[in-house]
Amino acid sequence: MTTPSHDVIGDIAYIDVNGLEAEHLVYPLSSGKKIVRPQTNYRPMPIKDARHLPEGPSIDNEGFSIVKHKSSVSDFYDSTQITELYYSEIISLLKDRLHAKDVIIFDHNQRSKVRARAGQSEVRTPVAAAHVDYTKTSGPKRSHEILENAQKTHYQNNRLALINAWRPIIGPAQDFPLAICSSTSVNDQDLVKTDIHHFSESNLETPRHSGQIYSLKHNLEHKWYYYPDMQTDEVLLLRNWDSAKPYTHGYTPHTGFKNSLAPANAIPRESIEIRTLVVF
Repeated sequence: MTTPSHDVIGDIAYIDVNGLEAEHLVYPLSSGKKIVRPQTNYRPMPIKDARHLPEGPSIDNEGFSIVKHKSSVSDFYDSTQITELYYSEIISLLKDRLHAKDVIIFDHNQRSKVRARAGQSEVRTPVAAAHVDYTKTSGPKRSHEILENAQKTHYQNNRLALINAWRPIIGPAQDFPLAICSSTSVNDQDLVKTDIHHFSESNLETPRHSGQIYSLKHNLEHKWYYYPDMQTDEVLLLRNWDSAKPYTHGYTPHTGFKNSLAPANAIPRESIEIRTLVVF
């Protein structure tokens, strides 16, 4: 029996700036410091149920795909299980699904509004602004830093891609799911370079990490998708930068959004994202 489509109209937070650049300061919720974000405007956009597309989206074309994967991790907030067990699971998954030569994991984050507000260290709130994690400048720069840190600079002339692996910690993920904009519907004029600085609980003056992302300007041509009711045995793969696609179609904007189809008693979203450099 075919399940009904869950297409929805969702409010997407687009950047509202006149210039080509912006700045974003990210503080942990437990610090009490207000996050400094570029001005955004919410625009209603159709968000299609990706499960009902005639052909499933792919990393190479639309910039995202979903895969089934059952993890043996029992606690996704246990840092030891994440680094010693989950990392190796994701490496094996990406090598298999993307036919990758190597996969280097360089970071991860957990997001939970409830846990972040309770002051749990290193847990962040879900992001509510359309963005891409890297730019034409920061993508190759970050990739080369990762290769140097991993002592794998012999890969620097290979095709490289920065790909995130996103999984709900509690399913089904109905509250504030992840929306993805097909990279094929984005043009250069939609992308705004945004310097971003992340601060840690231990140091609120000097950023723990600084980089540059793209914020997304509104365009009616954007094609948005999501996977309704994602379960804990599903992983969403998301491409942020690809050396084989140095221009617009290598970037896949994404954001959390308020899902009007979510039941009133939906469990607040909790998710884990693994950040990887994939070597082809």
